[in-house]
Amino acid sequence: MYSLRFSLKTQKLPIVLALTALVWIVFGQTVHFDWVRYDDHDYVYRSGHVTSGLSFSNIGWAFTHFHAANWHPITTLSHMLDCQLFGVNPARHHFSSVVIHTLAAIAVFFALDSLTGKIWRSAFVAAVFAIHPLRAESVAWIAERKDVLSGLFFALTLLAWSSYARRKSLVRYLLALLAAALGLLSKPMLVTIPFVLLLIDYWPLNRFRTEKIICLLLEKIPFALFAAVSAVATVQAQHGQIDTFGFSLSLRFENAIVSYAIYLRQLIWPVDLAVLFPHPKNFLRS
Repeated sequence: MYSLRFSLKTQKLPIVLALTALVWIVFGQTVHFDWVRYDDHDYVYRSGHVTSGLSFSNIGWAFTHFHAANWHPITTLSHMLDCQLFGVNPARHHFSSVVIHTLAAIAVFFALDSLTGKIWRSAFVAAVFAIHPLRAESVAWIAERKDVLSGLFFALTLLAWSSYARRKSLVRYLLALLAAALGLLSKPMLVTIPFVLLLIDYWPLNRFRTEKIICLLLEKIPFALFAAVSAVATVQAQHGQIDTFGFSLSLRFENAIVSYAIYLRQLIWPVDLAVLFPHPKNFLRS
């Protein structure tokens, strides 16, 4: 048993180092990049609360006020911490984003390995995640710090949930709940976490065969409550802030369906990527 554990550890260490190297080979260049005029000013360098760094008043402000038409206090605090440590220096802020993404890629590997027991398949998926072109916007754009942070906490949620499902304890459950809460406080995109955990319970954990469904549902209630709070706060933060450019609800609904299809295609074949994707109707007007 000891030799098996030692063998697994010796396999995982090179994988962790390889993932780290992959991320820095691809995204390390961003430490030479400047600010981007899309939203970086709102998130960092023109926000007096952010540029003044961490303080009790600024921490309180992060949790009680909307920032850049969002409520994501953990993301705001991360920008404050960067300003506290490095000042308003884009190179250092890019450095922090790459570090967070590196940790996220490593956490994805450990989470998938814990869930499936397939170490090399997990390593491959984590490597694809680490350097996939769709990650470029999140890692290279300082205003998308919320995405790399939520990705990290999402992977940690999966890892903690896998640990809880295999050996139930209150501590393990609370760790999973804490990771999910921090992810939601980084970006509200993680409102689907309760459903994701149910899917994981079904496969690969196979808990639907061994436990009562009602118990599995009750476990997700605290996660759902956190998600609901995040959703309500997001609706309030973005009320009146999102410009629909005169498009009707039906056109926006149709565009959402098309966008899902495009995202799935770009996941497999990441081409035709751009900073902005204008609505097709704009081309018809011109």
